[in-house]
Amino acid sequence: MRKVVSLKDIAQKAGVSAALVSYVLNNTRVNRVNKETAKKIRAIAEEMNYNVNQLARGLKTNKTFTLGLIVSNIGNPFSATLARFIENESARHQYTTLFGSSDENKKKFEQLVNTFVNRQVDGLILSPPAGSEDIIGQLQDRGVPFVLLDRYYPGIPASYIALDNYTASFEAVQHLFAGGRKRPAMVSYGNELFHIQERNRGFIEALKKNKVTAPGNLLQLVDVADDKKEIENAIDTLLSAVPRVDALILGSNTIATCGLRYINKLPVKVPSDIALISFDQAEMLDVFYSPVTYVKQPLEEIGRLAIKTLLETIANPKGLISIKVPATLVVQESTKAVSAQ
Repeated sequence: MRKVVSLKDIAQKAGVSAALVSYVLNNTRVNRVNKETAKKIRAIAEEMNYNVNQLARGLKTNKTFTLGLIVSNIGNPFSATLARFIENESARHQYTTLFGSSDENKKKFEQLVNTFVNRQVDGLILSPPAGSEDIIGQLQDRGVPFVLLDRYYPGIPASYIALDNYTASFEAVQHLFAGGRKRPAMVSYGNELFHIQERNRGFIEALKKNKVTAPGNLLQLVDVADDKKEIENAIDTLLSAVPRVDALILGSNTIATCGLRYINKLPVKVPSDIALISFDQAEMLDVFYSPVTYVKQPLEEIGRLAIKTLLETIANPKGLISIKVPATLVVQESTKAVSAQ
């Protein structure tokens, strides 16, 4: 059996004390350790295949060095990519991340929350499904550190990291008008999640700013639980509207994936007949015959901020950190300006 490498073994090879090795490998008192010495210790630890004894570390610090992450759907590329960035960032801080997927189901979300809390994770990063305010309130009453991710509740004082959905949606519509479009429409979800409501609000306000009549008729809402047929029906409704719709925003990557497959079967041409914008980068955006303009969320930055905020919340449970990050509109062929066609 291979011998387990200890702090003392590393200290002997580095010619320093075991306490100093502990400071370096546990990222404590970092300002009091010479950078070259710290670099040498980490190199020796890696060379000797040193693994942190999490049990011993936990007994000493009263922590498990595990974090719980609950996303809406780990099968969705948006959630999966974000989860990977969060996992990488937590590992950089010597934490292990446990994953769960609520599938937009409140009961399953609550079960996952209770499972992670019972496993004594040090904190939670949560993308709650609709109607989960009471569960968030219970976590606050129990004193469990958590950060809301992508979704948050304006009426609940809690730390969160989220996209500035209102501005992202508003600017997407402005881009369409700048390209000569006169009557944009949108397919989005019809639920109470605040980030979706903000996305929809940004769309409506941009239409009002550009003096579009009856803007509410240009927003079709679908059910997140049964969206394929509803998305197709919503697109049919919008494309048959009078006055004619000349641009379409697909309000999520799931809506975009389904919507693009359907639009590809219809007798409309992109971008000559209709311009397209997607929220998030869906699988079909680059393989669609006209590469689709999309609202890009900075997922790596969001993941980094989520871990940073959670660790700060663990250290100071009474502090509140609210961060909205800006989106980037990645302009491609599908929104080519009317005058340039």
